[in-house]
Amino acid sequence: MNEFWTFMILAFGSGLAALLTPCVFPLIPLTVSFFGSEATKKTKQRKGFSKALLYGFFIILIYVIAGSIVARINGPEFANWLSTYWLPNVLFFFIFLIFAASFLGMFELTLPHKWVNKMDTLSNKGGWLSVFFMAFTLVLVSFSCTGPIVGSVLVLSAGGAVIKPVAGMFAFSLALALPFTLFAAFPKWLEKLPKSGGWLQDVKIVLGFLELAFALKFLSVADQVYHWGILDREVYLAFWIVIFSLLGLFLIGKLKLPHTTANQKASVPKIMLAIIIFSFVVYLIPGMVGAPLKALSGYLPPLTSQEFVMNTNPMSSRAISPLTGDKVSPLRGEEVGACDRPKYANMLHLPHGLQGYFDLEQAKACAKAQNKPIFIDFTGHGCVNCREMEARVWSDPRLLKILNEDYVVVALYVDEKTELPEKEWYVSEYDGKTKKSIGKQNADYQIVAYNNNAQPFYVLIDADGQKLVEPKAYDLDVNNFITFLESGLKEHNNIK
Repeated sequence: MNEFWTFMILAFGSGLAALLTPCVFPLIPLTVSFFGSEATKKTKQRKGFSKALLYGFFIILIYVIAGSIVARINGPEFANWLSTYWLPNVLFFFIFLIFAASFLGMFELTLPHKWVNKMDTLSNKGGWLSVFFMAFTLVLVSFSCTGPIVGSVLVLSAGGAVIKPVAGMFAFSLALALPFTLFAAFPKWLEKLPKSGGWLQDVKIVLGFLELAFALKFLSVADQVYHWGILDREVYLAFWIVIFSLLGLFLIGKLKLPHTTANQKASVPKIMLAIIIFSFVVYLIPGMVGAPLKALSGYLPPLTSQEFVMNTNPMSSRAISPLTGDKVSPLRGEEVGACDRPKYANMLHLPHGLQGYFDLEQAKACAKAQNKPIFIDFTGHGCVNCREMEARVWSDPRLLKILNEDYVVVALYVDEKTELPEKEWYVSEYDGKTKKSIGKQNADYQIVAYNNNAQPFYVLIDADGQKLVEPKAYDLDVNNFITFLESGLKEHNNIK
């Protein structure tokens, strides 16, 4: 499943989660009563049903308009800035922290009461306009609970240019609007709903812990791109282990928060969820000593940032020296065959101990010297799918053997902020802007040469830069990737 559909499912699930918050769930019977009086009379049943559908449509429309506003200010450059520069990522990190504090009970996020009262007054005037303002009232009243979730969806979609924010708001609002529409159309179903109670606050607190865990992803991206070294993989994992352990303790009643009752007992569903949470914590712990944790490969910092590995790990491009115990890199301070030492190997890394380059011209020179084709990996520090490909596909021994023996590997990071010497700057033929950094030049090369700006993106070329086969994007089928590499070798041999 690609990143877009994963995001859509997450957005839809966020809408379902928002329904179970104490600001939204109690509103279902209150707002549905507006339609129930009409739907109970047979002569007006059709009118009540059509109003219910209109109500759901307006809820979706309001949220989609919010997503469209975000999309309107987006563009490739802006999206790249949002997803890779330190300022927006650190800002998003603090936004998530604020959202988490709100859900955990530190304070409430609310809109001015006069806005809500104005919408409520307009909703009593009748006609389709009243339905619109009732939907708007729902959005405003529920803001203290849905605001952090909506903000999180928009933040997660910020690097997705035009489509992602709109699609995310559609998926979120669809999940939110469906129950209101169905209960408005069929009011008798309300009798089967569970009563409001403390369980709604529990849902809100669980969401708060999840917001706290997600916040670290943004700080991690900035940390990797700018090489700060403050959130290496084991530090990131330590935070997650503590956060999810606290969540588990809350679920079994061992941790009290401002909105929890003093004598609240752990229910069977809570115990079952706590078992899942604690099992997840147990799964995370081996990662502290270098376990690959493939299921989370896209969401954790790369293993190359691991400061401590218990033993030599094929998943890590850092090994442990058998003599001194110091970390050494197979790319650092060594020559690769008859080729030059790789530039930027002190800050950029390849996974699984692969040897290779981070500069295309160096890779071409090496490929010519060794008479090999070149494997180009367009990647990024903040690329979730790149990390997943490396963990799930590149880790296959057959694939690693081909890359190690038959190709010159070059990883071109499109979000690397290191600025090059002024003599290496150039003006792009694509957008007319001066490209000064490693990442800007790599991204520009990908767009100009291959008309593509998505990562991961894999290209096979010869030493003269000629494309051997059609490039490949995100694909978790190992056999497909091996076929791709073998077809490139075959074409190279035919040319040779």
